[in-house]
Amino acid sequence: MTVEDHAGLPYHRIHRGGRPGWWRPFLGVVLLATAFIVVVPLLVQLGFAIGFAVTGRDVVESSQRLLDLDDPTPVSLAYLNLAIAGAIPVAWLINRYLHGLRPGWLASVRPRIRWGWLVACLGLSLVALVATLLVSAMVPQTVEGTEIGGGVNEYTTTMRDFLLVVAFLTPLQAAGEEYAFRGYLTQAFGGAFGKAWIAVLVPALLFALAHGGQSAPVFLDRFAFGVVAGLAVVLTGGLEAGIAMHVLNNWLAFGLAIAFGDMASTLNPTGGSWWSIPVTLTQSLVYLGLVVWAARRLGVRSTTQTPFGGGVLLASNGRV
Repeated sequence: MTVEDHAGLPYHRIHRGGRPGWWRPFLGVVLLATAFIVVVPLLVQLGFAIGFAVTGRDVVESSQRLLDLDDPTPVSLAYLNLAIAGAIPVAWLINRYLHGLRPGWLASVRPRIRWGWLVACLGLSLVALVATLLVSAMVPQTVEGTEIGGGVNEYTTTMRDFLLVVAFLTPLQAAGEEYAFRGYLTQAFGGAFGKAWIAVLVPALLFALAHGGQSAPVFLDRFAFGVVAGLAVVLTGGLEAGIAMHVLNNWLAFGLAIAFGDMASTLNPTGGSWWSIPVTLTQSLVYLGLVVWAARRLGVRSTTQTPFGGGVLLASNGRV
């Protein structure tokens, strides 16, 4: 029996169209965590070590520098982005071989990335950003611990390299987190318990905890981001809205760090500020409202295909 045989499955229950077994989602969570924390970082480190050796650099010293995120370099940021992006193929493999589902079912109920909808969500995220800037202008200007009120940093080759890494690799990093937390974990907990609120809240909590030691304001900021992204995924039937918001959020945070602050404070926020909460909530809630409105106007499907007359499969919730 395939997902198509389960008419009208919402995104968070798609695993119920895969192989049966109450234990599968829990084993999948363990496998994902192990690969995400241990296996993928080691494989990416190995790739960088080979590159260091080929270019004649000291492998041990360069590898240690690679892992020093307290004083990050463009190379170490590239490593971090690629290690997190590795969650995408890991989630694909777990979905395919543990649950018997095509990787595309992690992307959306289509099952694939709906590129037109993703582009639309990027546009909506820019609109939400305008509201965010209006609110941030009225509160102390900090972004996850990075002061942005000072002068512009001097342009250097290091700044150039940071900009290139952020432009081309940060979208992969953001997509990796979305495939892991709003993708696999949402479907795992949604399939196991059948409740949308569990499928949203538990991955959001794990998302916030996965960022390590942090202050209460930073933790709450990330938890709120996870909740809103999770709601967007469930309500629109795919990862596109979460990916779009995550990419823009990271581009903004890293871009401000490169231009006005420093990358270390953005990667390792400690103190944080409660003033970041209204800014984040403004962006997230405005964006969520726009996404839900646009999804309804465009007929974006939120469930799997439903049989309609004569066995013909039609979209249950629209065209996209």
